[in-house]
This record gives sequence, structure tokens and C-alpha cells, in this order.
Amino acid sequence: MSLQLFKIETVEVASPVSSITFSSIPQGYTDLKLVLSSRSTYGNNFGNPRITINGSTSTFSRRSIYAENGAAGSEVGSDTRIIGVIPDNATANTFGSLELYMPNYASSTYKSYNVDSTTENNSSTQGVWLLAGLWSTTSAVTSITVGPIDGNFATNTTATLYGVL
Repeated sequence: MSLQLFKIETVEVASPVSSITFSSIPQGYTDLKLVLSSRSTYGNNFGNPRITINGSTSTFSRRSIYAENGAAGSEVGSDTRIIGVIPDNATANTFGSLELYMPNYASSTYKSYNVDSTTENNSSTQGVWLLAGLWSTTSAVTSITVGPIDGNFATNTTATLYGVL
């Protein structure tokens, strides 16, 4: 049986915004997939977007591995970072790519998610991140907010939320 994606909503940023929210998420799918093409108004470093689920920023944990500007590493955290926004001083009209996948979002178990993101600057500055996260709450996911920690999402940032069957 093949998976099918059903677009729930797309948000296209017309002028800079601090975050994008998907609310009233339908509960009839098995999984959620968030696709983000983004750029930040923050000027001098890769942005670190954060995720908020059902308005909560607590009980999160994450592990990530990355390659950034030719160096590899890993990190562990208890914050809501999901990593990977192009900064404002990057090559004009370049955007970072991020995909977040959350299985069993409507279940009464803890919610795991994984993130695959990449940024590039048409120069020696680039980054690739893989992240595994956990929201240690048993509530069904009804809303997701994503926004850069520094600055705002720039004009033409696009986010699409899909339901998966």
C-alpha cells in the first residue's frame, strides 16, 4: 500500500512574519508532513526555526547530526529548534528547505518527529541537518507553529502542511 499526501493548507508569506501557524489540524490522517521553503530577515547566520505544538514549548527533546561549512558534528537539546533557515545576508533569492515528518500525531502516545533540512548560499557557506525530536505529551496534535528564533520569515517563505494516509 502506498502512502498518499493530502494538502491541508499552504501559507505563502507576503511580508515578513514572526511565525506561521497551522491550527484546527484535522485528526483523520495517520501522519503529518510539514514542508518549509524559508528565508529569515536575520542578517548574519543560519536561522534556527523553532516548533510549537498545541501552544506548548515544553517537554521537547532532540538529537541532531549536521554538516555545516565543511565541519560535521552532533548535538542534543531539550528545546524546540528544528534547524535550517537561510539568513538575510545570503545570496539573493535563495531559500532553505526543511521537511518535518510526524507519525501518529493523533494518537495518545508521545509524539516523535524527524527533520531533514538544508541551506546553501551559492558559496562556501552551507549546512545540512538531520534531527530526531520528541514531544513528551500524549495529547493529539491540533496546531503547529513554526518561526525563526531570530528575525522573521522573509517574504516568499512558503509552508505547506500535509496529512498522510
